[in-house]
Amino acid sequence: MVDFLYKSAYGVDDLVEILRILRSPEGCPWDREQTHASNRRNFLEEAYEAAEAFDRDDPKLMCEELGDVLMQVLFNIRIEEEAGRFTLADVTDGVCKKLIFRHPHVFGSENAETPDDVMVHWEEQKRREKGFSTASDALDAVARSLPAIWRADKLQSKAAKAGFEFADVSGAMDKLREEQCELEAAVANGTNYAEELGDVLFAAVKVGRFLNVDGEDALHAACEKFITRFTAMERLAEKEGVSLETLSPEALDKLWRRAKAE
Repeated sequence: MVDFLYKSAYGVDDLVEILRILRSPEGCPWDREQTHASNRRNFLEEAYEAAEAFDRDDPKLMCEELGDVLMQVLFNIRIEEEAGRFTLADVTDGVCKKLIFRHPHVFGSENAETPDDVMVHWEEQKRREKGFSTASDALDAVARSLPAIWRADKLQSKAAKAGFEFADVSGAMDKLREEQCELEAAVANGTNYAEELGDVLFAAVKVGRFLNVDGEDALHAACEKFITRFTAMERLAEKEGVSLETLSPEALDKLWRRAKAE
């Protein structure tokens, strides 16, 4: 039993202390053996669960999930404190200085009247801070761990700032059609279809950017639509006393069209 003061309400300092205890020799064997690598998936899952709480606009769920995200941040900082590489104070100091540096219109003499003005300052300050000398430096700095559609969007956005952009959405649509044709040829030839499929997806993200549609959101919506239609199709099959597994491709297509129409 560890020496711990129980309270009716706890603060951030208490959370830091709880995590210290959990990682200590007297703490939890599971928590003690975790590394950044072993905990990486947990960290990402908590962030996505918080994002779902945002989507639902559920304050109770947000409070819980943001607590889990905060715990994950402090847990990984604790790992580094034990390794002697940096501390919570270092992290806090760094992010405070970053916010001050990247908001010269608030903490300095620059002017920014609109959100777009703010983003111009933010990108300029970020380039100075990171020491980027070329547009390629900015592209290479985009995190490779991002979901691929988000990464594609960020890469395209940064390339566009360097002037590498279509004049309008028609150019993006032409590019998408071109990539689709190349994918069809690759499938027919049995060759580099994985590469060509990637090009199609990348081109589709470009179209979305011109339409102010987040590709990740659009694909999530498509997934939800698929679930709804598939469920309707399965119910139609049940009403007819058959299971989907027993139907021919033609019958399944017909059932899918009925579900879509309904």
